[in-house]
Amino acid sequence: MKLQALTISDCDNEITATPDSYPIMPAVMIPARIQTNLLRMFRDPYILEKEERSELVQELRDAVSREPEIPELRVLLGMTLCVNFDAQAALEELQESVRLAPDHFIARLKLGELLMRLRICSKAAEETQIAAKLASNSIQSELARRQATAIRTMQREGIERGGYGKVLSVFHRVSRFFTRTKRYGATVALNTR
Repeated sequence: MKLQALTISDCDNEITATPDSYPIMPAVMIPARIQTNLLRMFRDPYILEKEERSELVQELRDAVSREPEIPELRVLLGMTLCVNFDAQAALEELQESVRLAPDHFIARLKLGELLMRLRICSKAAEETQIAAKLASNSIQSELARRQATAIRTMQREGIERGGYGKVLSVFHRVSRFFTRTKRYGATVALNTR
């Protein structure tokens, strides 16, 4: 069986599965038009029509079903599912890609990004930190650093699932303060008469 490398890249993302990284990796055949649509999706996620996104998802699902042990395919499928507004399925695929290859930078980074977009910031920060440790060059380090900065900003501003509790607790404290002030003020008024 002939082994080949699968590379999908643009200026921001690069996903590569080579025979060196997977010694027994079988050939993965993704049609050229699907690769073209993937590149278009990476450049601008909103450029693909609904039918093109559905076709892309189906082709990648077929590729994953043929080769379920290749984490890069699952990352591609997860990213495509995100663009297709299917966050739950995307989360499952990205988690499976991390399970298959725990030391894979792109899998960790993209899982962290999806968790960040879903406002699950503490888990997103963990995944991004792991990705930062796995970074093998300055570009990967910069991507992880920027994502970590965005997550910290969201956490600081209370923009995360459960973040409303902070706002409600502040409201509760303010209302308690005014209630006490009214009681105290009423007590003072009664004592002065």
